[in-house]
Amino acid sequence: MERRTFGELATPNQRLIKIARAAVMNAYAPYSGFAVGAAVRTRTGGIYSGANLENAAYGVGMCAEVGAITAANSAGDYEITTIAVVGLKFTSPKDATRVVTPCGRCRQLIFEAGEITRADVTIFSCSGDLAEIRQSTISEMLPEAFGPANLGLREIWPTLRAELARSVQDLEAVDADVSIALER
Repeated sequence: MERRTFGELATPNQRLIKIARAAVMNAYAPYSGFAVGAAVRTRTGGIYSGANLENAAYGVGMCAEVGAITAANSAGDYEITTIAVVGLKFTSPKDATRVVTPCGRCRQLIFEAGEITRADVTIFSCSGDLAEIRQSTISEMLPEAFGPANLGLREIWPTLRAELARSVQDLEAVDADVSIALER
C-alpha cells in the first residue's frame, strides 16, 4: 500500500476520487453518522458511483462500493479496473481525516469483479479531506482470495452471461408477441 497525495495522482484518478467524494452527499447514514462514497472506473472509461445506505436492521445496509459496482454492472459495463473510496464522520465529533478502506465483504466483491475480468483492481482509499490517500491493489488487500477461479467459473462466466442475455431476449420476444396479440 503506497501513500499518495492528491496532487501527485494522474488527472483520471483525481477525477475518480472527486466523484467518490461527491457521492458521499448521497449517503443515507443516520445510524452511524459515517457517510461513504465510492466510484469505479471500467476499461471503457465509464465511471459509476455509489453511497452507503444504512438501515434500522443494521445487517441489511449496503456499502458504497457495492452500490458503485452494481451501477457499473447494471449499465452492462463489467470490467472494473479502479475504485476510489472516500468517507467521513459528519456528526459530532466530525472527522474527515481517517482513511476509509473497503470492508471484508467489499474486498471480496472487488476481487471477484477483477477476477472475472482478469484485472488486479487498483484501490484508492481516501480520507474525506483527501489529505491522505492510500493506493493498493485488491490482491494486496485480499491476498490468496478464494473466488471464481477456485470454482472453475472464471472461464465459463462469459458463456453463462451470453446464455443469460439470450434468455432475456427470448422473454422480450414473448412480450412482443403478447403485445401484438392484445392489439388485435
